[in-house]
Amino acid sequence: MIVDCHYHIFRPWEGTCGHPSQEIHKRYLQSMLSATNARVYRIRGGAPAETAALFTGEGSSWEHLNDVDFRVGPFGRLEFSVGSEEFAIQFMPVGMRNIEAPPEMAVAQLTYAGVDHCILQAGGAYGVMSDDNSTAQKKYPEKITGLMWVHSPTAYEPKSLAEIDRAFHQLGLRGIHYDIEGYTRQGYEWRMDDERLAPFWEKLQKLGIIVCIEIHGGPMPGEAGYSFQMEGLANLLGRYPGLKWHMSLGLPVHHYWRNGEWDMPAEIAAIHEHENVFTEVTLPIFWGAKWDYPYPEGQAVIKAYRDKFGVERMLWGSDMPNVERYCTYKQSLDYILRYCDFLSAHEKDRFLGGNAADLYGLRG
Repeated sequence: MIVDCHYHIFRPWEGTCGHPSQEIHKRYLQSMLSATNARVYRIRGGAPAETAALFTGEGSSWEHLNDVDFRVGPFGRLEFSVGSEEFAIQFMPVGMRNIEAPPEMAVAQLTYAGVDHCILQAGGAYGVMSDDNSTAQKKYPEKITGLMWVHSPTAYEPKSLAEIDRAFHQLGLRGIHYDIEGYTRQGYEWRMDDERLAPFWEKLQKLGIIVCIEIHGGPMPGEAGYSFQMEGLANLLGRYPGLKWHMSLGLPVHHYWRNGEWDMPAEIAAIHEHENVFTEVTLPIFWGAKWDYPYPEGQAVIKAYRDKFGVERMLWGSDMPNVERYCTYKQSLDYILRYCDFLSAHEKDRFLGGNAADLYGLRG
């Protein structure tokens, strides 16, 4: 069984996507894209550009987003203007004329690539996704499992707790997507292990909800921000031993892959070794701008991770449909399935689907 642990469906991005207004949705998008490896260029002439104009650079909050007429464009592009110049971020594949991804497209992609099942992640930039993910799951239960979403820093508030109950009991969702990126809206006023969030974590543990957590760092940049947020996760692992964690985009290659080997601090390695932590391997979406298929550099990363931590808690993910700005969906699987010869048949079975099937209860 092959399971893609990182897939997205979404409504047309020109709209609100379930947020109270289109402006709020656009601010989620602009905040997410203030740092991206997607190609950025001037629309007139195609010269390379950067996203620095999206943010003042003074902090990690929506208050520091610049007014650049940020907007959703055609052909997979998100656009913005600085003076008379117009710029594009090629966040989705060029062939996506309108930025939307219905569940029927997901089923078609899964079928063509030979993938049995996918986990629908969420995140504020994609919209308020609980209802959409539930609808897709109910329509295609043999192909799709959806995750719920609440705004991460305010997940302890009564309305968020009520939404979790609704998503679990009425919508039938058994996992939640929890993204640190959402903290930019509040300017990182607190961290995920803050005591005010205790009712949220207690509810998830009581209901047995899988936590798909996406950690990019912040409020400080680079390795310092990542380490700061991972410290918060380590604290939660101790407080809530019943929770199981799916680390979305989980390989910290940017920070700890040095000279062809993993060089993690002991406290970071301990998280990857924890029996309740499952790490998602989603390399082409991060490195497809620099590496060419079949990604021998990525294969080396995977081998070293397997050698260090074993394969029993590794998960494969694609980040579809985003990844098709770099490679085809099938290639995002085949660089492992066809080219990672160092993995045994049993290891590929666990890594590419078995671990996810057990974690999300997909068997039977």
